Amino acid sequence: MSILPFDDRDGVIWFDGRLIPWRDANLHVLSHGLHYGSCVFEGERVYNGRVFKLTEHSQRLLDSAAILGFEIPFTRDRIDAATRETVAASGLADAYVRPVAWRGSEMMGVSAQASKIHLAIAVWAWPSYFAPELRERGIKLDWAKWRRPAPDTAPTSSKAAGLYMICTLSKHEAEKKGFQDALMLDYRGQVAECTGANAFFVKDGAIHTPKPDCFLDGITRRTVMDLARARGIAVTERAIMPDEVPGFDEMFITGTAAEVTPIGQVGEHQFQVGPVTRTLMDDYGALVRSAG
Repeated sequence: MSILPFDDRDGVIWFDGRLIPWRDANLHVLSHGLHYGSCVFEGERVYNGRVFKLTEHSQRLLDSAAILGFEIPFTRDRIDAATRETVAASGLADAYVRPVAWRGSEMMGVSAQASKIHLAIAVWAWPSYFAPELRERGIKLDWAKWRRPAPDTAPTSSKAAGLYMICTLSKHEAEKKGFQDALMLDYRGQVAECTGANAFFVKDGAIHTPKPDCFLDGITRRTVMDLARARGIAVTERAIMPDEVPGFDEMFITGTAAEVTPIGQVGEHQFQVGPVTRTLMDDYGALVRSAG
């Protein structure tokens, strides 16, 4: 299958305060963000021309940068406005949005306080993270060998690019074995999350989900928990051990890209796409299409 490369597309990208041609949105090979991981980003979705929970995402971008020790030189309102400007320029009613901020190339070394902070926002068409037929029957998850780090060893509450290195390794390994994604444990051996989405389990009509104390508490995660509670579905955040997984009735994952995606298999264990998962898929789909 031919994939259009991301560096060679028509359109515009918002870069440090203005829209520029897509192909001109470049950075130097000696940028600190590339060599040392001083980079944060967001993933957002456009539905019917509006970015879902835009301001929450913009705030989290600023918060992630602060955790990494740098300040993005734009306010939250300006980032919101720039995002809307880029979406409008794209001409897309349904799309994916990627704001990204990083340290530039003024200093090369671990210490880089004088580096310029850059911000770019790109928008492109991306209808579904997983193919519709996979979402209907549930995707397959492998068990990842890499674990989410302890909060005193990495900035785990930030959406920092460097934290996704082990996610890429885990997803590549899973796909090589015929799975679509991987389920990761944390440093304690508890169930944590998938490579880019939060995990939920259902037992006897109630939802159980890992407590996000060493991985990102997703905006979609919190949204789906609110939808479940509005339905009268009990939601418990707790430690979940891997040997509990076969005892659950349903499993699904959530994320801006994944939305609400059912799980059909973890390792050798099979799940059915059940009523709680289907209800929340429908409710989330209705919400994002009706709210900005």
